[in-house]
Order: sequence, then C-alpha cells, then structure tokens
Amino acid sequence: MRKVRKKVKNYFPDPKFNDSLVTRFVNHLMKNGKKNVAYKIFYNAMNKINEIKEKEEKSALEIWKEGLKNVMPHIEVRSRRMGGSNIQVPVPISSNSKITKAIKLLISCASIRNEKTMANKLAFEIWAAFQEQGEAVKRKENIHKMAEANKAFSHFRF
Repeated sequence: MRKVRKKVKNYFPDPKFNDSLVTRFVNHLMKNGKKNVAYKIFYNAMNKINEIKEKEEKSALEIWKEGLKNVMPHIEVRSRRMGGSNIQVPVPISSNSKITKAIKLLISCASIRNEKTMANKLAFEIWAAFQEQGEAVKRKENIHKMAEANKAFSHFRF
C-alpha cells in the first residue's frame, strides 16, 4: 500500500468539563501556541451561552456539541482528473474528518462575525448552529449541494 495510515491522536480531557473533544476544539482555536488564551475564549463563550439560553434545559456543553453536530458535513467533493478535465467526485468523509471539518467551519465562521470579542463571536455562532442557522450551517449545506450536483460522478470514487 502506498498510503500510510495516520496515527489516531489521543487528546487529554480539559480541566473544566473533563472532555477530550473540548481540548480538540481549543487546539484548533489556539493561535501562536497560546492555549490558556484559547481556553479562556472557549470558557467565556460557554458562560455567554449560559446567559443566552432562555428556556433551554440543556447545559452549555450539550448545546455546543449539538451545534457541532449540526455543522458536521457527511459528504464532500474532491477533484479528480479524468481525460482532459477535472471533475468533482462526491466522497463520504470519515468520522474523524467530520469532526475536524465541523470544528474548522465553526471557528472560521465565528471569526468573521461582527461581535466585539472572540468569545462573543464564538458563543453566538454556536447558538446559531444549535438552532440550525448561521454561516457555518450555510457552508455545510453548500458542501452538500455541491456533492448532490455532482452525484453523477459518484462512480469515479478513489
């Protein structure tokens, strides 16, 4: 086999929620190796979500996980050279890649929002994703639309 299988990374659980998915999210949120700053941003966003939720009985962490699940794409398109042209081939995504893509979508869409602090941006984007609204959910739907449009080429899978 030409391709070498990637090693599965093990993440230590975070100090507050004792969840390894939070650590993974914070690692993507982190810039220039400043993990404490990334943790502060995430925990402040969770506190803001606790303030935002009105009649919701779920905790902020459950809202975040539900929002992450709503942003998670299940299929993507990859370019493949066939003859003289490039075609977009829809390919299902592995579970590990789904989580990574959802995290990156959520963070990138939060960073372009108009709120003042990154914690507020992240909190409002998570809340929008929880309600299946917002930019991150739109981008996920665009990915799925591209795959649906190129369904005819699905037999060219890698």
